[in-house]
Amino acid sequence: MALINYITQVQIDFGAISLLSAECERNHIARPLIITDAGVVAAGITQRALNALGRRDCPVFDQTPSNPTEAAVRQASDMYRQNGCDGLIAVGGGSSIDCAKGVAIAATHPGPLSHYATIEGGSGRITDGVAPLIAIPTTAGTGSEVARGAIIIVDDGRKLGFHSWYLVPKSAICDPELTLGLPPGLTAATGMDAVAHCMETFMAPAFNPPADGIGLDGLQRAWAHIERATNEGTDREARLQMMSASMQGAMAFQKGLGCVHSLSHSLGGVNPRLHHGTLNALFLPAVIAFNAKAPSVIKENRLARMAVAMGLAADAHIGDAIKDMNARLGLPSGLGALGVTERQFDAVIKGAMADHCHKTNPRLATADDYREMLTYAM
Repeated sequence: MALINYITQVQIDFGAISLLSAECERNHIARPLIITDAGVVAAGITQRALNALGRRDCPVFDQTPSNPTEAAVRQASDMYRQNGCDGLIAVGGGSSIDCAKGVAIAATHPGPLSHYATIEGGSGRITDGVAPLIAIPTTAGTGSEVARGAIIIVDDGRKLGFHSWYLVPKSAICDPELTLGLPPGLTAATGMDAVAHCMETFMAPAFNPPADGIGLDGLQRAWAHIERATNEGTDREARLQMMSASMQGAMAFQKGLGCVHSLSHSLGGVNPRLHHGTLNALFLPAVIAFNAKAPSVIKENRLARMAVAMGLAADAHIGDAIKDMNARLGLPSGLGALGVTERQFDAVIKGAMADHCHKTNPRLATADDYREMLTYAM
């Protein structure tokens, strides 16, 4: 097993799920609550986690929606308290892991969840009293298993970010074997989510060379293997490389993200049925074109360095390469194909301007800039 001690402890290898019981013991979790969703249960992966725990009495919350909500967090928190739990195990994609992070807050802190949202000044209200969490990703996209943040739709309909170093899972068990059964469409969408993370963190202006290196290497791995993982789902090497790329993109989150995520978070709140990774894939070309004029991007030759990592010429048009990749992966051609209309633009722009990723883009976007990006992505 390859052991990585960067941000948190990561176990990454085929069969790593067998380490779950030992990781619970290491983190002093004796009575865990498993947070998952119905699809992961149906795929038999939740049972594999239970088998690895070696116990039959572990409570399971399997009602995580595709975009986690405060209502789901509340329901799972009630189960946590009722069963006298002392820790959490998230088994699933980014939604289950983010839901578990919400439970880690809500089950141990008073008041409504929105009180702890980043844009409400809530990060400092999250204490080390949060419930400890072990994360087992079943998709290669969000990287939430090594990230300090979670995205949750709160009761008033806003899709908000929650960020604290206390929310970083105590252990990430990254077993690529769990992704072998992912269907092509979900593999493509989550894979492009990882690509977007690596790109946006690399373009973010904060000075953090280690994060830059991790993000750029993650981009190289993802771009080289996403088609194989999508078209040949049982390709173990491709699955391993995509899981690493996903993890690496999130390891670089500490630099911040940008307009891709401001727009995706906002539009995902307007229409929660839309897949976050798909939205990121569609917004990337527009945001890269916008960022091309950012002084920090120009000074550091960031577009050329990304192009080379993607196996392209240094002066290649990255936006076109992304559009071509989206087409080859079978992703939608634009927002219009998802049913998005210009009537929704005002609401999306309002949410994007308020999003926690807005100010960490290398260029500060205006409302008009966001409108242009939305139009470009249609």
